[in-house]
Amino acid sequence: MDTAKNFIDAFIEEDIAEGGRYEGMQVHTRFPPEPNGYLHIGHAKAIYVDFGTAKRFGGICNLRMDDTNPVREDNEYVEAIQEDIRWLGYDWDDRFYFGSDYFEQTYEYAVELIKKGLAYVCQLTPEELKANRGDLGVPAVSPYRDRPIEESLDLFRRMREGEFPEGSMTLRAKIDLASGNFNMRDPALYRIRYFTHHRTGDKWCIYPMYDFAHPIQDALEGITHSLCSLEYEDHRPLYEWVINNVSVPSKPRQIEFARLGINYTVMSKRKLRKLVEDGLVSGWDDPRMPTLCGLRRRGYTPESIRNFSERNGVSKVPSVVDFAFLEHCLREDLNERAARVMAVIRPVRLVITNYPEGKTETFTVENNPNDEAAGTREVSFSRELWIESDDFMVDPPKKYNRLFPGNEVRIKGAYIVKCTGCETDESGNVTTVFAEYDPDSRGGDAADGRKVRGTIHWVNAADCVDAEVRLYDRLFTDPDPDGSDKDYLELINPDSLEVLKGCKVEKSLENAAFPTSYQFLRLGYFCVDNVDSRPSRLVFNRSVALKDSFKV
Repeated sequence: MDTAKNFIDAFIEEDIAEGGRYEGMQVHTRFPPEPNGYLHIGHAKAIYVDFGTAKRFGGICNLRMDDTNPVREDNEYVEAIQEDIRWLGYDWDDRFYFGSDYFEQTYEYAVELIKKGLAYVCQLTPEELKANRGDLGVPAVSPYRDRPIEESLDLFRRMREGEFPEGSMTLRAKIDLASGNFNMRDPALYRIRYFTHHRTGDKWCIYPMYDFAHPIQDALEGITHSLCSLEYEDHRPLYEWVINNVSVPSKPRQIEFARLGINYTVMSKRKLRKLVEDGLVSGWDDPRMPTLCGLRRRGYTPESIRNFSERNGVSKVPSVVDFAFLEHCLREDLNERAARVMAVIRPVRLVITNYPEGKTETFTVENNPNDEAAGTREVSFSRELWIESDDFMVDPPKKYNRLFPGNEVRIKGAYIVKCTGCETDESGNVTTVFAEYDPDSRGGDAADGRKVRGTIHWVNAADCVDAEVRLYDRLFTDPDPDGSDKDYLELINPDSLEVLKGCKVEKSLENAAFPTSYQFLRLGYFCVDNVDSRPSRLVFNRSVALKDSFKV
């Protein structure tokens, strides 16, 4: 359960206390994503704030699709957003809405403003609007501001009926052309857009601006606290102006918080879409993407992301979080839940020459030393094993404690072996390493008490399973791809994905399935890929390496 308190909680406690503006009312929030792309790690924080705040106060949270702009909106995104939120562990019960549910009511509220003399139809083009916006100390200008109410009502009706070309007219609020807050300089409330809407089709050709539609939707749903990211702080006066000047049934309070910034990534939907459309990633769910579906495919758990969001806190001050902290939260979670298994991702054959041919034995190993309930499993051992290629060197540097001619290592959980040599191909690459085992060292130290420094992992060549392993790194080489002098597309890390084929995993992984996570001993945490993996072709994604570079 979320227990962290923050400045938003303090405001809400004041609001619901005796004499507060919402005394005796249930706290009611909403999460209003735009269905024009997939949710990313930045949205996870907003989800945590919206749903988590309501949960802490025993309240409720709505899910509302902000589909007031038909461009790029799609049912695919609607379904993906719902899936991601549920995966994170939150639910909205039956309170699932669309901004388009309120198109007719929003239109009527716009008519109400015109009738009150608080809105008018303006025929300045977008270019003329920009040129006449004014500057600090210089008021904006609109020659249509004093247009008669009846004329604006007629034009607005005809705008709805599709009589005018796109961009030729807007409905603007009549507030203050000289305001120091440019959002209050007679902002646009409606614009003409000839796009087919994913729900309403071609019924509408005028669409409300977010700053007009959002407060109305909040009020119609009975939202008490509209929690927004910090860029809407300057829009709050307009939010309150709308609430106070149309006959909505309630008056929500808008509170802003700093959105999540994280290095080595971009979180603009436009930029993420560009990566997808240009084929620079395999899709919105590419495990290198900061999208929730990409993180899920990579092996991130909902618990780790919720923990990441909670530990980052809620603040008014923008900050950039180190990507390593996100990895740290995942590593902490997987350390407790992931089964330990053995896999060899760059295999070289090890032949134990004095081990009887045809003999096989088994060893009992723990599935997870941090979880007694995880139990044990049996792993088989025979004369031929696969080991990591970097666990053997012909001419090693000092302090190299793995296999080299004449050196002994412990085969994890099994025996001590001594390297006797190797075999190479025509190019000089090692193909086989040879060793002899000490039969008196099964599962422990040598009988004579000699010490062995190195321990290496392995899989049994007789019954292991082939797999493909994908190693992921950060998608960008620059910690601030948005702020760089270079285009962010030029900063894509060419080494962000390494695909290893012919890897060997222990037989217990034969039926491994997503979303179970594993710790491949000495290599990192991995999960089965939920898109490309098949029973006949196992594909594992590295979720995170074992080494933790983040300092708590």
